[in-house]
Amino acid sequence: MSVASSDRVESIAARRVYLDGAFAPATVRLREGAIAAVDAFDASADVVLDDARVLLPGLVDSHVHLNEPGRTDWEGFATGTAAAAAGGITTVVEMPLNSIPVTIDPSALAAKRAAARGKLAVDVAYWGGAVPENLGSLGALLDAGVVGVKCFMAPSGIDEFGHLDADGVERALAELAPRDGLLIAHAELDEHLSEAHGPEFRDFVATRPPEGEVAAIRIVIEAARRTGARAHIVHVAAADALDDVRAARAAGVRITVETCPHYLTLRAEEVPDGAGTFKCCPPIRDGANQDRLWDGVLDGTIAAIVSDHSPATADLKLKPDLGEAWGGIAGVQTGLAAVWSEARRRGIALERILPLFTTGPADLVRLADRGRIAPGAPAHLAVFDPEAEFEVDAARLEYRNKLSPWHGARLRGVVAETWLHGEVVYRHGEGVLARSGRDVLAGGAE
Repeated sequence: MSVASSDRVESIAARRVYLDGAFAPATVRLREGAIAAVDAFDASADVVLDDARVLLPGLVDSHVHLNEPGRTDWEGFATGTAAAAAGGITTVVEMPLNSIPVTIDPSALAAKRAAARGKLAVDVAYWGGAVPENLGSLGALLDAGVVGVKCFMAPSGIDEFGHLDADGVERALAELAPRDGLLIAHAELDEHLSEAHGPEFRDFVATRPPEGEVAAIRIVIEAARRTGARAHIVHVAAADALDDVRAARAAGVRITVETCPHYLTLRAEEVPDGAGTFKCCPPIRDGANQDRLWDGVLDGTIAAIVSDHSPATADLKLKPDLGEAWGGIAGVQTGLAAVWSEARRRGIALERILPLFTTGPADLVRLADRGRIAPGAPAHLAVFDPEAEFEVDAARLEYRNKLSPWHGARLRGVVAETWLHGEVVYRHGEGVLARSGRDVLAGGAE
């Protein structure tokens, strides 16, 4: 059962509501855009889901490139947040690049917030950037409301966002430590990378070997150990690094890691040559590596599964020479379905992966009321049919540029509705119904 987005709904009931890590019958009571209570199942609730559907907390994706202002032709707040809503995501955290200007000072953050106004289908928080030029001034970004700052340890691909060497990483962590600020790192070392040429995917993968990730992650671990700061590694592709992370965490180092749907569902040996839609950095690796990443998901080493949605225009992506194609996967709309389809194939229950799409990324960025169905939390919800099957048609995705490495794949799991602050903002088959997303600033900034 569904209702018009304009109807006032005070209760939603389902036989399977995701609560505290498990599914249970429940009724979610709503008041003024928040969850007022969670009660026993009530068949007379305003909305009662049919038994095929489950009620989830709105997902949180802490790694999304929306590229506005400056590169709105790559994505933009309007299309990117529509795609997030279609994927059941109610909060995204926007990366400091590839917008122009990059978000490395408060004025750039203000420009980004201004560009977002009136366009948001979901709530949006923001990362700042740590580059050589702004070390010593990271506190100003935290004061302005970013949830943390991102650095690259190898060239980012755009001239305006430089990368940090090992000393720069340690300086950034030392600066953030007194504020308990978070540094997130794209962990590859330039000395391990080489130039890619030609269409063969295996040749491209060879230019960015696992050793480059492992060495960079060890640098971050040791700097976090010395400074006591919080550090996080984005989009881990190399499973070889997970043992270092396990050991560091056991020793008390404040290090967390994430991975992405493309690393958990796509395998290098199956990627066609010359297909720029599959190019990303670090690259998609082989099936044996993927199996070990899944081990990290199941044992808790990996804290979050996030999209690293990083689209570009077709003329940049669809170059047959993989050395020239832009590196980035468009995946914010399809992430849950792709990962759930693979988890289901592996015999893994839906509730085992849901924390990595909800509380994992929410806790990383200290938005502790997100990704949960609990009294006091925003009424952010996703109605999900886990057994519905569909074929990905890139042309029907909400992205500005209709490209997807999952185009043509048959996946399970359809987001029927997405609720934001107690109202339906997306419905499958109808699209985005409202633009009621809000700015989310950390630390009480305004």
